[in-house]
Amino acid sequence: MTVAQLLEGFARAVPADERPMLPVNVRNLSASCRGVTHDSRRVEAGWVFVALRGFKVDGIDFAPNAIAAGAVAVVAERLVQSASVPWIVVKDARVALAWLAAEFFDHPSREMQVVGITGTNGKTTTGYLVSSIFEAAGTRCGLMGTVTYRIGANEFPATRTTPEAPELQGMMREMVNAGCGACVMEVSSHALALRRADSIHFAGAVFTNLTRDHLDFHGNMEDYFAAKRRLFEMLPATTPAAINIDDPRGAAIADAATAPVTYSINQPADVTPGPLSFSLQGLEFDARTPRGVVHVRSRLMGRPNVYNILGAIGITTALGIPLDAIERGLETLEGVPGRFERASSADDDIAVVVDYAHTDDALKNLLEVARPLASRVITVFGAGGDRDRTKRPLMGMVAARLSDVVVITSDNPRSEEPARIIDEVNLGAQPETRQRAVEVVTIVDRREAILYAIAQAKRGDVVLIAGKGHEKYQEVGGVTLPFDDVAVAREALEARRLRSRVG
Repeated sequence: MTVAQLLEGFARAVPADERPMLPVNVRNLSASCRGVTHDSRRVEAGWVFVALRGFKVDGIDFAPNAIAAGAVAVVAERLVQSASVPWIVVKDARVALAWLAAEFFDHPSREMQVVGITGTNGKTTTGYLVSSIFEAAGTRCGLMGTVTYRIGANEFPATRTTPEAPELQGMMREMVNAGCGACVMEVSSHALALRRADSIHFAGAVFTNLTRDHLDFHGNMEDYFAAKRRLFEMLPATTPAAINIDDPRGAAIADAATAPVTYSINQPADVTPGPLSFSLQGLEFDARTPRGVVHVRSRLMGRPNVYNILGAIGITTALGIPLDAIERGLETLEGVPGRFERASSADDDIAVVVDYAHTDDALKNLLEVARPLASRVITVFGAGGDRDRTKRPLMGMVAARLSDVVVITSDNPRSEEPARIIDEVNLGAQPETRQRAVEVVTIVDRREAILYAIAQAKRGDVVLIAGKGHEKYQEVGGVTLPFDDVAVAREALEARRLRSRVG
């Protein structure tokens, strides 16, 4: 398409107050558009550069670099008179980027069923469940989230939960080209606040829950909630939205949706479970839905996963997927990387579990799942640097209340001093916050902390390694280093087996 056609499509798609102003330099609007980006380093000949106003820098400052690299037009929020290429002024460059990217890739979300999942905890697992159900129903399903991007038969590690709009639209076009009839995507609060998902046509959405997280970005819980709610305000009329009404914010989310499908364990709702059966083999229960009963057999464990399963059932029944396909999809999902992932084997005398829990609420849920399964619970965790500091002592408090041994260590300290982060976590694990006798140990080096916890464990104990889950790296002092909790845990377990044989 030409630059003129790209701008015309953008203008048709957005409300009148978001439409672009006439470009200052109208030459070359007939030039062919070969791409859209906000990153001047990615610009090639024929690309349109969208200058975003960032938190630290302004994209307009990089427009000369983009033009030198071959940009045929610049889109920005303010005017620069000396531009040598068409310069288009818009009200909100982030909104413009979302719609220009969708227009360039010809709106792939309109060619498949896109389900958006948002909430603090449970997004990834719910996404895997919904994807498995689509596949069981015979619909090839793309997947985008915290762990992975899956496009047809290809899968690669995710760089961020919800990519920026050009990458998002590009991947969805690849999904359509690969024969995907559906896409399940986690929609982060950052993406919603920064308008990355504005141009996506959603066929359905899921709200899991809302607990404290990302306050370093949003500032307060109300703004965090407002970002999550935007997904449901964006939905086309009559689009189904599965909403957890056991969460205190669920009712407000339901009010924002035009076609809510509620799910709950504790109160009347559209989707509710019968008696729950918990075991080391997984979950088993019947879920009552407006379309009939779904017989649930899942290898996932614990009460939090009951909510994830109910959310997946809620949205897929509303989308008309046959109940038997829903049952097959739930049963065939073996697990989710970094979500209550067993690093130990049946031959080990202890259980070692790796989980992504990195908020106080997620840590509490993880510990409540593990407690009935263990003689003792040993918890290894830390808190991320350059992120919300208010949750650090809360995580320490939860760990000290529900564990028998707590090993506080580094997570991704990033640019912060690891010992200082540990001290802030440890404030919540002091004796006055505990309800029982707990051993608390601090070990800065995460590898040493994992080795220590597994070496100290006794037969029948459960060792929980929380915070990083599926991640294969650790960010320390601005450097990204290879690190895999599962691999380190298995190394420690092998050393434990060797000591046992020698003994």
